[in-house]
Amino acid sequence: MNNKTSWIAKNAILAALYAVFTVMISPLSYGSIQMRFSEILIFLAFYNKNYIPGLVIGCFIANLFSPMMVYDLCFGVGATIIAVYGMYLSKSKWMGALIGALANGVLVGIELSLAYQLPFLINAIYVFVGEMAVLVIGAILFNILEKKDVFLNIISD
Repeated sequence: MNNKTSWIAKNAILAALYAVFTVMISPLSYGSIQMRFSEILIFLAFYNKNYIPGLVIGCFIANLFSPMMVYDLCFGVGATIIAVYGMYLSKSKWMGALIGALANGVLVGIELSLAYQLPFLINAIYVFVGEMAVLVIGAILFNILEKKDVFLNIISD
């Protein structure tokens, strides 16, 4: 398989995984209190920027199923774009996690405030805390995985 075909296939699989994980756990994936376990996948951008398109497309697909579809397609996808680029540019998984949690807290907080006329600050805090909890789990998981050569071989290009 050539590099371009491999890149497309990996991103398609990643987008599908993100979308399926989000939609399958939908009671926790949408709303003011949310924990998208699919967000753990954004750590792949820390290791390789080539995974960014699959993560963003996966978020877009997942947000097609959101009860706030139009808002989520703008604010949610925007937060994911900031989170994955923040993860990629960060020198530390922990800093990347903080950037991702802040981006989601602020942008999804605005989204929920607009969609449901709820107080921005409360929503931003709830989303930040849920996102940070998931990303702490992800950082720990990826710290364990990166010690395995097979993992590093799979995610490298």
